[in-house]
Amino acid sequence: MASVPPAAAAAGEPDIVRSTVRKVAWRLLPLLALLYVIAYVDRSNVGFAKLTLQAELGLSATVFTLGQVCFFVAYALLEVPSNLALHRFGAHRWIARIMLTWGIVTIATMLVSETWQFYLARFLLGAAEAGFFPGVIYYLTRWFPASHRGAAIGMFMLAGPISFIIGNPAMGALNDLHGVWGLAGWQWIFLVTGVPAVLMAPAVLWLLPKDPESASWLRPAERNWLKGRLDAEAAEAGAQPHSAWKVLRDRRVLSMALFFLCFPLATYGLAFWLPTIVDGFGGLSGFGVGLVTAIPYVCVMAGLLVVPRLARTRGTPFGWLALMLGFSAAGFLVAAVAGAPWLQMIGICVASVGGFAAQPVMWGLVPRFLTGAAAAAGIGAINGIGNLGGGFGPMGIAAIVDATGSALTGLAFLIVVSVLGLIGTFGLRRVLTRHQAPEPAPANPLPTA
Repeated sequence: MASVPPAAAAAGEPDIVRSTVRKVAWRLLPLLALLYVIAYVDRSNVGFAKLTLQAELGLSATVFTLGQVCFFVAYALLEVPSNLALHRFGAHRWIARIMLTWGIVTIATMLVSETWQFYLARFLLGAAEAGFFPGVIYYLTRWFPASHRGAAIGMFMLAGPISFIIGNPAMGALNDLHGVWGLAGWQWIFLVTGVPAVLMAPAVLWLLPKDPESASWLRPAERNWLKGRLDAEAAEAGAQPHSAWKVLRDRRVLSMALFFLCFPLATYGLAFWLPTIVDGFGGLSGFGVGLVTAIPYVCVMAGLLVVPRLARTRGTPFGWLALMLGFSAAGFLVAAVAGAPWLQMIGICVASVGGFAAQPVMWGLVPRFLTGAAAAAGIGAINGIGNLGGGFGPMGIAAIVDATGSALTGLAFLIVVSVLGLIGTFGLRRVLTRHQAPEPAPANPLPTA
């Protein structure tokens, strides 16, 4: 389709922006957020399963977290190929395939009886899920212009804390079913959390449109405006690498991947060990542990709604990145040194907000210099390399916990990670601003209703 002429677009932009972005947001974000809730639960359920699985298989804290490393190694290796497949076959087909396979692997994990089987199950889950998150981020870049992209990614990422708010109490309750129908608590967790992914796979094929041009619910004028805006932004991004290998060698991609490492290191490290920390407060059932561990993620929801919008409207993404990483470091420090459980929880809440709210701001930087297949490969590479931290974060904490006998001392590792990320913000800014085109002027904020 032809793009709307600049003069017409400028004259009609307020109404077009409002109607188009609202429709796209309501049609795509609730479905994608639901899928992310399922993904996050299936990825993090091992933290609750650990409360009974570790004792049953006789694993040390360090050995148990090798399962996390297996997950993220497979995840990292297949991120770029998976995102390129999504670009080729369409998000609706590829995301449905991802969900079906990860749901089957999650359910099958309830059958493990030996250590090597547990490691294999985690590796297969990482391989099955690889490409989902970066695939959605890439998919959103093809639907939302730059002025709305950070807010859209932030709204999608609300599913992360929602999954903990809903999933943690549910998994705690499932763990309390230990012995019912002859199944251990950890078996109930893997069984029940794997089913939704399998059931949702057909719905994705039916409900998720391939691209704006195939969206029958957009008016022709809305499709023309959206295509024109996205095409103009792609032109501003400049020449694109012609192969995935060239994308992987791009200094900006490598810099963002190394910078992104700090977020999975911190957020997954905390998510993996938070049930153990809260269980150490004493006097809580499995359901009670789940309720308490959900508290930080209520705070994260507020951060995801507010921070990306402020970063966009004030045009200071790097400042907000630094501020959020400062929050993370300060929060982990309070949690590590405080003696009272309530004060530890305040520190964890602050650290969680910092670790999550900065991520949509960071992802909004990628389409400034990558589009099309190059963006698919670049986002996959950044997420794949960065998410190795999701395995090594718990591993680092586990080594400290095994050495000291206290889960709280493992937070020292997360303090160091957050400080390194804070320092890295300034280096990332230098790399990206050296070659990048000016940021488009802010437009109307993403409608929320």
